[in-house]
Amino acid sequence: MTWTTRPRSDHATLSAITAGQGATVVFIHGVGLRAEAWGAQLDALSPHYRVVAVDMPGHGGSALPAGELNLVDYTDAIATGIDGPVMVVGHSMGAMIALDMAIRYPEKVRGVVALNAIFRRRPDAAEAVQARAASLDGVSMADPHGTLERWFGTDASPERDACHGWLTDVNPAGYKAAYTIFAHQDGPDADDLTDLTCPALFMTGADEPNSTPAMSQAMAALAPKGRAEIIEGAAHMMPMTHAADVNAALLDFAKEIWP
Repeated sequence: MTWTTRPRSDHATLSAITAGQGATVVFIHGVGLRAEAWGAQLDALSPHYRVVAVDMPGHGGSALPAGELNLVDYTDAIATGIDGPVMVVGHSMGAMIALDMAIRYPEKVRGVVALNAIFRRRPDAAEAVQARAASLDGVSMADPHGTLERWFGTDASPERDACHGWLTDVNPAGYKAAYTIFAHQDGPDADDLTDLTCPALFMTGADEPNSTPAMSQAMAALAPKGRAEIIEGAAHMMPMTHAADVNAALLDFAKEIWP
């Protein structure tokens, strides 16, 4: 598919792509991306549900608020625009936000899906991601080559090209704010996961070196209604590179929470 820019509507103070009718599925992208990263999922789910893909603060069409931000600020900005129980789906940092929303706003979340979510990074991995965050100046964007190689390897693809465009176009201050939060988070609190009341699906790629299968399996084991699914041959950008597998899992999960 092509990853072209789509029309936006308002989601509280944020910008969002909205389509379809019925029960609502909210999508939250990762650092440096934008709502269009969910293009394949929007196309697959909008014939059956109302889909809302938000631009995180400082990304896409969403402004970056003044002052120092924390993870809860991102969650609250999205939750403010949600009226009733939704299925919330997040990828990477978006998965952190989705889980935080399910934990702190249980009345607004009927089910949560965390794609490529981190949980208890290895010390060397934590040091590396925090060093990358510290190198950002918030004024100019660094060459995205290293990020793209971590996500896609060295092979050229339309998905890689789309991410290159988003990473070079993102607000540098918005990227720094989000990446700094992402780098210093270590996943949800274990006690919060054990208290999670809604169904929870944790998915990642078998070839994912950072948001590893073991992390998803550990979180799923803690959540009372949790389960893990690992996609063979996939890595970090599996919503784009393995869209058919991700879409099938999301549709099955939606049918479970809305029989």
